[in-house]
Amino acid sequence: MSGAATLPAAVAAARPRRNYARRYVWFVVPAAIVVLSVILFPWVFTLFMSAHDWKIGGGHSYVGLDNYRKLFTDDRFLWSMARTLYFTALAVVGPMVLGTIAALVFSRNFPLRGLARTVFILPMMATPVAVALVWTMMFHPQLGVLNWILTQFGLPPSMWIYDARTVIPTLVMVEVWHWTPLVMLIVLGGLASLPVDPYEAAKIDGANGWQAFRHITFPLLLPFLVVALIIRTIDALKAFDTIYVITQGGPGTSSETINIFLYLQGFAYYNMGYASAVVVVFFLIIVSLAGVLLWARNRAKDL
Repeated sequence: MSGAATLPAAVAAARPRRNYARRYVWFVVPAAIVVLSVILFPWVFTLFMSAHDWKIGGGHSYVGLDNYRKLFTDDRFLWSMARTLYFTALAVVGPMVLGTIAALVFSRNFPLRGLARTVFILPMMATPVAVALVWTMMFHPQLGVLNWILTQFGLPPSMWIYDARTVIPTLVMVEVWHWTPLVMLIVLGGLASLPVDPYEAAKIDGANGWQAFRHITFPLLLPFLVVALIIRTIDALKAFDTIYVITQGGPGTSSETINIFLYLQGFAYYNMGYASAVVVVFFLIIVSLAGVLLWARNRAKDL
């Protein structure tokens, strides 16, 4: 009886298994074509345009690598790249430091902690253009509230975004105000996931708060800090809307980052071939920095 019962199972096992993956792969093909078209075609066309002298409304001619050679002899582009790196460095360090401090504060229990957290993350919810418009009014030399606050403390008024020496730090101040809550949320999530046992052992050994942070909190929190660093670095590198709305790259070209330079070349001067070369170079810069940061993240995991 048992042999008869096992016979169908043996016959089924002896049959060759059907490869259903080959049958259903064709259902994926339309979606794959759409995705590749949306991602691949713009890049191929951008590379094509970067090898041409391409003017909107006019003809285009093949120039090979001339647009790339022109980039690295164009002082305006080189200065825009230097300003981008300067802006990115300040706009990353500020939120990282302040966001980490805020996360350490909000991880403790105190009255109205939930309300304080809610108020703190409100800037992140606003759109960049709305943020830029509000801060532009606040930066006005005569009518802005910031200069009024300075005068109340006996300090001289500042020109803020209207002075080439202060325009980049002023734009960074807006960026820090806007995106520090994001870093705080990432670090706060990391703090919530930390184990309790190491802190109890450190307390028994007589470690103080600074020693616990240095030898326990910071090493365990490092992978979360690197994630926040990657997000902030990429976001600061591609910052455009806030800068354009507040200064349009001015005064003069003192706040013209690569994104502003790219926009002007493509949509103000209609030099699409040159602008496409800027896109390719800028993309390579972002990929290189992202690769370095991802390598640092993997090293942080191994520590």
